[in-house]
Amino acid sequence: MIPPGGSAEFVAAMERVLDVYRRPYDGANPVMCMDETPRQLIRETRSPLLPGPGRVQRHDYEYERCGVCNVFMATEPLAGTRMTKVTDRKTKIDWAQFLQDIAERYTDAERITLIMDNLNTHRPGALYEAFPPDQAKALWDRFEFVYTPKHGSWLNVAEIELNVMISQCLNRRIDTIAQLREQISAWQVRRDQLQAKVNDGSPRKTRAPS
Repeated sequence: MIPPGGSAEFVAAMERVLDVYRRPYDGANPVMCMDETPRQLIRETRSPLLPGPGRVQRHDYEYERCGVCNVFMATEPLAGTRMTKVTDRKTKIDWAQFLQDIAERYTDAERITLIMDNLNTHRPGALYEAFPPDQAKALWDRFEFVYTPKHGSWLNVAEIELNVMISQCLNRRIDTIAQLREQISAWQVRRDQLQAKVNDGSPRKTRAPS
């Protein structure tokens, strides 16, 4: 849906994203989507009550905040695979290092098309803040950046994938980054084994071979 007062710039950016989603699967030029979300670490102050027959576990309303971290998500919609990374913060450097992780996983790809939200941290200059110039340029050349329109993050399949992760994996209190990483890693392995794909209504003619 185009927001009220949507401009020609919004429509142009939206059409660009949709055109990318229409591309057939190409292992040499994969289409990926990237997003991130903050996560509040929360510790129980009292042990949850054990559930009786037919009842769910009950948690006390009191809890202790243990800080905030960040979860990066990159997904290849046609392949039904994803990558995740939990970081202490969400900075330009963290984003650049996550792109390096993506490039290292897709070493055989000629170029990676990356759909992402139009944020000030998602800019090529961040690569030059994180790496020496030659390395930054080489990494930048591995990618084609495609930005969703402002107020159009719903076009990003990675946002949907994050919501799936939150509902299936993070719907409980987790108090340490180590535990969060463990839970997300296990969820990712299971979902990759299923080659689970998001059906967001975008027209995609060809999926990756199973």
